[in-house]
Amino acid sequence: MSSTPEGKWTAEHGNWAKRKFRFTRNDWMGYLFSAPLIIGVIVFAIYPMFAALFMSFHQTSGLNLSGNWVGLSNYRYALEDSLFWQALTNTFVMGIWSVLLGIALSFVLASLINNLKWHLGRNFFKAVYFLPNVVSGVATSLLFSFLFFPSKEGLINFVIGLFGIDPVGWFTNPEVARYSIVMMSLWGALGYNTIIFLAGLQSVPRDLYEAAEVDGAGTYRKWWYITIPYLRPIFVFMLIMGTIGGMKRFTDVWLIGGTAGNPGGSLMTVVLYIYRNAFLSSQMGLATAVSYLLFVIILILTVFLMLLNRRKDSLD
Repeated sequence: MSSTPEGKWTAEHGNWAKRKFRFTRNDWMGYLFSAPLIIGVIVFAIYPMFAALFMSFHQTSGLNLSGNWVGLSNYRYALEDSLFWQALTNTFVMGIWSVLLGIALSFVLASLINNLKWHLGRNFFKAVYFLPNVVSGVATSLLFSFLFFPSKEGLINFVIGLFGIDPVGWFTNPEVARYSIVMMSLWGALGYNTIIFLAGLQSVPRDLYEAAEVDGAGTYRKWWYITIPYLRPIFVFMLIMGTIGGMKRFTDVWLIGGTAGNPGGSLMTVVLYIYRNAFLSSQMGLATAVSYLLFVIILILTVFLMLLNRRKDSLD
């Protein structure tokens, strides 16, 4: 063995390289325990993604990778299809209203519950608002079908009829149906968002409020200048998750409007458009192409929101 510093470094580096590529028993055990998850991700996530991308360039009617190569024809067909743009518009409209109203209402509710002095009352309201979250989408759709029944027999129409207002076609009028879906989704998701905001509110340091009170700040100014800025990461999280969920809307519009997105296609969303083409029209290539278009749209929106938040951080 060489006694020079260069010789020692070479010998140590060689031993380190040998150890690096030698699997110990612990290494094998680690790989063994990780194998089910890695195999599951490859089989159920990575492979379907690449298979769907491959199918989007083919004209195929089934879940097989055979078919005629058509290049970008499926993407071109979708982008020239007026029904796709109608579905995208409906998705955006319902998604924007659901996200904005959902965040605003759940934050106000969480603030009200957090200010309750009565501990049991706080737990009671948390349970009440979270209860719709454990109700299935099918049960929620049935419930609102009765509530929003288009004649005077419907509960909501009966109540507004007491004030002399004519019955509203909540799920039968194309101008109203999208907003009825928004109200239905708010009822189901409000409790979950409220619980998240409530956890964030309870993490705001009390000394910030005490310092603000010393400076003479009132309730509104503390809420505006301390609470909201402190909860900004939660707002961003809710915004991103709400946007992703809104762009993937399917179950409620399918249960209410069927595969045609009735009334008048006002409940046709992008995912429902994908479902129709994949399983009713047997155009799997077109369906996978639209799936990738939706993926790109969601990716752009998510990156935009994250960049917007990062720019706000740099300005602060």
